[in-house]
Amino acid sequence: MKKILVIGDSCRDIFIYCDANRLCPDVPVPVLNVVSQTENGGMAKNVQRNIQSHIDCDIVTNKNWNDITKTRYVHSSTNHMFFRVDSPHNLDRIKLENIDLNYELIVVSDYDKGFLKEDDIQFICKNHENVFLDTKKILGEWAKDAKYIKINNFEYQKSQEFIVGDLKKKVIRTRGGDGCEFQGKTYSVERVEVKDTSGAGDSFMSGLVIEYLRSKDIEKSINFANKCASEVVKHRGVTII
Repeated sequence: MKKILVIGDSCRDIFIYCDANRLCPDVPVPVLNVVSQTENGGMAKNVQRNIQSHIDCDIVTNKNWNDITKTRYVHSSTNHMFFRVDSPHNLDRIKLENIDLNYELIVVSDYDKGFLKEDDIQFICKNHENVFLDTKKILGEWAKDAKYIKINNFEYQKSQEFIVGDLKKKVIRTRGGDGCEFQGKTYSVERVEVKDTSGAGDSFMSGLVIEYLRSKDIEKSINFANKCASEVVKHRGVTII
C-alpha cells in the first residue's frame, strides 16, 4: 500500500520582492521596483511538497493549478506585504470515480475554491479510515467521518456552533503563536520571531501527518506539527519543513 495521498485544490504562489524608495507623485502610494521573484506550488501542492520532503506522497488536484495564481508584492528588506493579487479560481470538479484510495493515509486540503464539494469530502471520509481534513468550509455533519480535522482560529469561529458531538473530539484548532487546542488541551509553541506566516498552516498539517504515520500518536504528531509551523514562519516566503 502506498503511503500518503493529498487531495485538494492547488495554485501557484508567486512572491515579487520590491524596493520602495519614493511615493507616486499622482497619488500617495509607493512606487515599487522589482528586485527578485520566487514561486512554488501552493495550497494543496504546498502540502504535498512538504510531506514529500520526508515521505512519498501523491496528489489529486486541479490540472490547471499552474494558471491559478496568488501573487504577493513584498518589501525586500522588511518583508512587509504591500498587497496580494489573486487570479480567478476557475477549477474543475474532482472526479471521484478516477481516484485510487489505496493509501495508508489521505490528506484532504480543501481551500474551498470549487474543486471539492461537501459531498465529495464526505465520500472520501466514509471510504477511508485515516482521512486528515483541513478545510475552509463551515463544518457540519458531512465531516463527521474524518479521523482528525485541522482548522485555524478564524475558521473555528465560523464553524463553532456546528462543532458538536463527535466533531468536538476530532477538531485540532491552530492558534498561531498561542499553539493549538485539541480535546480541551492546549499545546504551546516556542516564541519565535515571525517573518512570514505564508504556508504555516500547510506546514502544520504536513508535520501532523508525517509524524502520525510514524508513531500513530496524535499528541506526538501535534507537538511535531507545532515545531514545523514555528520553524517555517522564521523564513520569508513559503518554505519546506
